[in-house]
Amino acid sequence: MKVAVFSCKPYDKRTLEAASETAADIELVYFESRLSPETVSLAKGYDAVSCFVNDDLSRPVLEQLASFGIKAIAMRCAGYNNVDLYCAKAYAIPVFHVPDYSPTSVAEHAVALIMALNRKTHRAYHRVKEGNFALEGLMGFNLEGKTVGCIGTGRIGQAFCRIMNGFGCRVLCYDLAPNEPLVSQGAEYVDLETLYAESDIISLHCPLNASTHHLINQSSIGKMKKGVMIINTSRGALVNAQEAIDGLYSGKIGYLGLDVYEQEGKIFFEDMSDHIIYDSVFQLLLTFPNVVVTGHQGYFTDIALHHIADTTLANLNQLKSLPEDYQRELTAIH
Repeated sequence: MKVAVFSCKPYDKRTLEAASETAADIELVYFESRLSPETVSLAKGYDAVSCFVNDDLSRPVLEQLASFGIKAIAMRCAGYNNVDLYCAKAYAIPVFHVPDYSPTSVAEHAVALIMALNRKTHRAYHRVKEGNFALEGLMGFNLEGKTVGCIGTGRIGQAFCRIMNGFGCRVLCYDLAPNEPLVSQGAEYVDLETLYAESDIISLHCPLNASTHHLINQSSIGKMKKGVMIINTSRGALVNAQEAIDGLYSGKIGYLGLDVYEQEGKIFFEDMSDHIIYDSVFQLLLTFPNVVVTGHQGYFTDIALHHIADTTLANLNQLKSLPEDYQRELTAIH
């Protein structure tokens, strides 16, 4: 099986190469380019493609992949909101993902953002480098006793809640399917209105879909405590960035930590230090002293990368064991 690996950075290649040592019948060919309508022709002649969070797997791209005889899409991430699943199903192209690479990696990064914003370590670091040891403006608060709202209690949300329990926080959760072990650990499931009204910190750990798109907006921000801290390590479009900026200006949002951004596909995972970033909303976010933005690195730990590589190879191996009637359907379509 010959697989075109898109959005592949050196660290991806290293871990995928190591994982593929035990899969001699899978040949991986690496492309640093993102998959898009402009680059989809690179997939011609391959059996499958492997993609990441900002690759374009919309209908026009999938139609091209189908015409090339692509038999599978192996996502190297948990989310698949960038895949037109209806179109993939219509062309009988199975879509694999990595549901559990290392939930604690993202959860711990969310906590890192909380701690940086609270204790203002990003500002203190630069002060000390400049010989400024004054503490004025760096005051934080004790996490113990604070109310933390967690929206989405899948694997990552559960890991986040356990950590915040360890800090001595009151943990409020919202999810369509409550997790009983979290309740036994002291978490409380409430409706969104209650979570917004009572939380000092709100962390997003839910998937991006039609019901969660711009979940954080002018209306929901208006229901929150003045000075609330909002953390997003899930998907950028959960937060309406312009309306979050309005909340920062009004003081309704006291702290904002983002590891993801709605328009990140144009800039994240690339060295943009010598380029002008033509995104006025993003540039404005960076001017706030109470905003910390990281470049979608929540997943980026050694354990997570190895799990992603291992699961991606295992998913591709599954293609060979699909039921015969499915294989016949693939052959008929392609």
